[in-house]
Amino acid sequence: MARILCYGDSLTWGHDAANGAQRHAIDDLWPSVLAEALPGVTVLADGVGGRTTSFDDHAAPCDRNATRTLPVALAAHMPLDAVVILLGTNDLKPKFGGMAISAQQGMRRLIQLVRGFPYTPASAVPKVLIVAPPLCTAPAQGASDSPIRAEQSALFAPLYAALAAEMDVAIFDAGTVAQASPVDGIHLDAANTRAIGAALAEPVRALLAI
Repeated sequence: MARILCYGDSLTWGHDAANGAQRHAIDDLWPSVLAEALPGVTVLADGVGGRTTSFDDHAAPCDRNATRTLPVALAAHMPLDAVVILLGTNDLKPKFGGMAISAQQGMRRLIQLVRGFPYTPASAVPKVLIVAPPLCTAPAQGASDSPIRAEQSALFAPLYAALAAEMDVAIFDAGTVAQASPVDGIHLDAANTRAIGAALAEPVRALLAI
């Protein structure tokens, strides 16, 4: 039975901006929808709100730096056949510099970590699929935390595509199927969260050759 790790931030955890930052129903999360579309495949979800590709957030209640937490997840869940990584939106926070190029650099390091981890058995190196986050938009109420957030989020798809070609990994642009909630312009409603899981089914099948 194939095993897939879906690794991400609040878009993977299921943050519901319209409901006081509570969580969508588990069945609506994109890893859950992906699992439903891939019978016989074990899909493991690891999403933490605020997680970045490589930045430290010392004001957070837990470690949000994926360069440190991804190896822990790999150790906990191996053997794995594939790792799907949806990260980058939190790298656009002003305190981290707010630039999409930084997320691309962090994603490159995460790919290296997946490939270089000491798996058991050593030959069981999972394949990688990176996912460009959906575009950010202006919130319906209040101001965005950054005047360039939306502009920078539009760079995720081309930057991640270039990285995927460089590193020879699979790529999917979540912005082709999902749009941010107008409530905060960052998170997804249940329908858009589900749309990512449904759209990822075919790329994951191709990645696993199933």
